Amino acid sequence: MANLTILAFAMVSFIGIATPGPTVLLALTNGSRFGIRTACVGMAGAVVSDFVLIAAVALGLGALLAASEFWFSVVKWIGVGYLTFLGVMLLRSRGTLDIAHQTASAGTSPRAVFLKSFFVAVTNPKGYLFFSAFLPQFVSLEQPQFSQYLVLGLTFALIDFVVMFGYAVLGSRAVRLLKQSGALWLDRVCGGALLALAGSLAFYRRANA
Repeated sequence: MANLTILAFAMVSFIGIATPGPTVLLALTNGSRFGIRTACVGMAGAVVSDFVLIAAVALGLGALLAASEFWFSVVKWIGVGYLTFLGVMLLRSRGTLDIAHQTASAGTSPRAVFLKSFFVAVTNPKGYLFFSAFLPQFVSLEQPQFSQYLVLGLTFALIDFVVMFGYAVLGSRAVRLLKQSGALWLDRVCGGALLALAGSLAFYRRANA
């Protein structure tokens, strides 16, 4: 692929990723609650989901969701339900600053953090529709498509990880400057944002893609 094509793809990807979405908010929350190391596990889950979404689009799943109201609705409402669950859990959080205690508590193991970020991404139909509309513009039909999708996938995953890492660092440093009440409000803000995203997804239609 031409370097200018990859550069253009990277610039557009960065703008899309840097705009706070569910996985970015989870990176911020994980950084503030569990520290950078555990947050990186969640980022890995989001990066794996990037490859799943891109592979699905390459295999035609994105086109299926764009054409089928039923399957689009299935994926959408699973995503809405899970985002709502995560938002409510953050709203009910006590905002504790004891990272060691939180990591040891139920549902906060590295495996759970990984799966949480992964599941949030793969149940968001916007991701499939976004890649379906976005990726083909950078893929040449005259050249082998597998290698092109691979390069674009690696580029997107790298940018995604870097942006999420920045948010995780921001969350980790912010929580050190906050008192108990401040950490509580950080959880409340992130929880409210996730609920807002769930609400926007609930009203999302295929025709908007």
